[in-house]
Amino acid sequence: MQVSQRISNLTGGGSDGWDVFYRARKMIAAGVDVTELTIGEHDVRTDPSILAAMDASAVGGHTGYAMVPGIAALREAVSERVKVRTGVATGPENVLITPGGQAGLFAAHHAVCDEGDVALYCDPYYATYPGTLRGVGAVARTVATLPEDGFQPTYEAIVAQAEGAVSILVNSPNNPTGVVYDRGTVEGIARACIDRDLWCISDEVYDTQVWEGEHLSPRQIEGMAERTLVVGSMSKSHAMTGSRVGWVVGPEAVIDHMINLATHTTYGVPGFVQDAAVFALGEGAPLEEKVSAPFRRRREIAKRLVERQNLVQMVRSGGAMYLMLDMRATGLSGEAFANRLLDAHHIAVMPGESFGQAAAGHVRVAMTVDDAAFEAALGTVLDFASEVTG
Repeated sequence: MQVSQRISNLTGGGSDGWDVFYRARKMIAAGVDVTELTIGEHDVRTDPSILAAMDASAVGGHTGYAMVPGIAALREAVSERVKVRTGVATGPENVLITPGGQAGLFAAHHAVCDEGDVALYCDPYYATYPGTLRGVGAVARTVATLPEDGFQPTYEAIVAQAEGAVSILVNSPNNPTGVVYDRGTVEGIARACIDRDLWCISDEVYDTQVWEGEHLSPRQIEGMAERTLVVGSMSKSHAMTGSRVGWVVGPEAVIDHMINLATHTTYGVPGFVQDAAVFALGEGAPLEEKVSAPFRRRREIAKRLVERQNLVQMVRSGGAMYLMLDMRATGLSGEAFANRLLDAHHIAVMPGESFGQAAAGHVRVAMTVDDAAFEAALGTVLDFASEVTG
């Protein structure tokens, strides 16, 4: 007996690129003290007030089946948040609540891609993107972004890859680079979508973590609301990663079909989790700023440390909880540098190659340990870069 081709080829038949991460975890399991600067997990957990709201809801009995599209209060809260933040008319009928942003990405691609359709995504990319596209039966095709362009996708690069494509997946603020797409970039994405009749699936889970510039959703560009599906989540904005509550915002007719898909797949999100999300969104900007503040501080720490030397360059990070460091001057690949750093100093970072080839020679650093530990670890990373430069 064999499993399906679709599931066995989610990672393209090869490594998923996270070998350094897995090796670090094995070291930790063996008792080695490793500083992990790898995955996007907050070092401060979900706020106690959110957990109290979740507990009260569960104890109060909201533990049965919840409405598959999402409870009315949460769909209303999300639609109001989106409307206020973007200025685009949005109602509860435009919102589907999903078990986290990843489920939203999967459902959004199911909504617009048929078997064998080409689906575009930008390189470098979040690790699950190509597998998500393959998982819905699409042909995953990259649009390369370049360091010299600040890792921002260009109109020309998109159009060059758009033959036969039906969709493009974009992500700003970006994981892994930390780049926030500027207006020119977003307008170029919109123009490419309109010119080549593409759906735009916009992953905006880091929209509350913007340090420079401003977040602009493709859905805000004229002519894009009817062809854009926006994926959002409580994971990064409210440190609710394990709660698994996110959403997709899009045209009502598409959301209706996605509700039908959810009925046949996830069957919704637990009601007590949704009630906690309603509470959290109701706390407004102060709670979101409290969650994002550590990453803003650590980015400033990183800028100060990088400016003290002239070997390693930091990609201009406008948002998210990551930094992308350009290690090419060391003469090492990102993977080689990350492995040697882990062996020498027990500090784990992600090779740029883990996120595609466009960031080869870079490493991604997650700003997810306390300020003092982060400063010490990043200082060691920079010193080590000097030591290994041949």
